Amino acid sequence: MSATTDHAGSPLQFPCRFPIKAMGRSGGGLREAVEAIVRAHVPAEDVHELRERESRHGGYVSVTAVITARSRAQLDAIYLALSECSQVMMRL
Repeated sequence: MSATTDHAGSPLQFPCRFPIKAMGRSGGGLREAVEAIVRAHVPAEDVHELRERESRHGGYVSVTAVITARSRAQLDAIYLALSECSQVMMRL
């Protein structure tokens, strides 16, 4: 499969490995929510890593999913779903 861009001026070449990070409060089910969103938009073989990290004082957690992104539209759909998720306070 050849690499393509799908938006003029976009520096991304698809397919590409792409980290998606979401942050929220500890104990609020963030990992499960992020995993469900990612799996709804990404085939299982394109999810390479899902890791969680607590903040220094334990009040917050970040979840990072490393995926193979196939298009800008796919990434946009994931970020829109994360924006609508009540457990997500911030996404990168």
